[in-house]
Amino acid sequence: MSKYFNATTKTFHDYTAEEQADYDARMKIYNDNIVPKKLEAVRKLRLQKLMETDFYALQDVTMSNEMKAWRQSLRDIPTNHTDEAAYDALLARDSDGNLTHSVWSKP
Repeated sequence: MSKYFNATTKTFHDYTAEEQADYDARMKIYNDNIVPKKLEAVRKLRLQKLMETDFYALQDVTMSNEMKAWRQSLRDIPTNHTDEAAYDALLARDSDGNLTHSVWSKP
């Protein structure tokens, strides 16, 4: 059985059987949805990065080969990163909150 912390009394207490069942059900819902939430976060970051560089695709702007390759690597993220560990790596941040995976680094 799990324990919970009562902030009012500043003590730990055991869950009742009903509270434990409720806690377990909420944790299952959370765990069942964590991978889709991570994938959605990756997709939002990818879209943001692509939108930031969309102007390079205009007719009067010359896009470098490096920029073309980087934008293609962003579009390839769903194919090349397909599990929770890959999503965790893509979403990793340093102590300043900056994304650390190399795929996000613009050339």
